[in-house]
Amino acid sequence: MGFLSDEQIIGLYFDRNESAISETDSKYGAYCTRVAFNVLRDSLDSEECVSDTWLHAWNSMPPQRPNILRAFLAKITRNLALNRYEANRAQKRGSGETESCLDELAEFVSGGGDPLDEVSAAELSKAISSFLRTLPEKEACIMVRRYFYTEAVKDIAEKYGMTANAVSVTLNRGRAKMKDYLEKEGYSL
Repeated sequence: MGFLSDEQIIGLYFDRNESAISETDSKYGAYCTRVAFNVLRDSLDSEECVSDTWLHAWNSMPPQRPNILRAFLAKITRNLALNRYEANRAQKRGSGETESCLDELAEFVSGGGDPLDEVSAAELSKAISSFLRTLPEKEACIMVRRYFYTEAVKDIAEKYGMTANAVSVTLNRGRAKMKDYLEKEGYSL
């Protein structure tokens, strides 16, 4: 038995049919669990995060109608996982991989003073997306895997048949290019 199409699943949400959640879990549960686990490095926290994702999806659709359900769910999961990571970190728990990713991106994130408001954050997100489209596909994928999905450098290296050092160099160059791009777009970093 196959999965429902994304449009069919979204239709279930719009119809307020509770089977939307079980269909979403069947099709995207493992994927979202992996997204959460890459941030949290804890199975129980990851499972709870995915359960929260289904609740957020239920509360978001309608009115939102995602163009790409998988990306929509990944974004919710990732944001929930990062929030949980911060809460865990405050309790002296957490993983070094997420900390490492955040440290690598520290110059692109408001580190002190006033935090970015929602409009500025949305504009920055669009600028970063535009930047990623300027990169060759492999470089963009490496950056997304590291900084969106918080995958370990060694895992990315394995996926692309590269050495961990080559991935690190690609990431360093990518961050430098992104900094230049964002500065040209008017962001002071």
